Amino acid sequence: MKLSELPINEERTILIVNGQGSLRHRLLEMGIIPGTKIKITKVAPLGDPLLVHLRGYELSIRKSDAELIEVE
Repeated sequence: MKLSELPINEERTILIVNGQGSLRHRLLEMGIIPGTKIKITKVAPLGDPLLVHLRGYELSIRKSDAELIEVE
């Protein structure tokens, strides 16, 4: 399942971070690492961006970036 498909407030574990080059590197630097628990806490009115909670902090990411993240 992709992170972008995850229902609000349902916590899952990150399995794979797809993407290439600087985009994948940027996601990993933000703490989006396989094995980390993550959940979507809010979605903007038009569906983009998403507010996610991981490692004790909130992070706003684009829906297109969330589609690159696979969760269990």
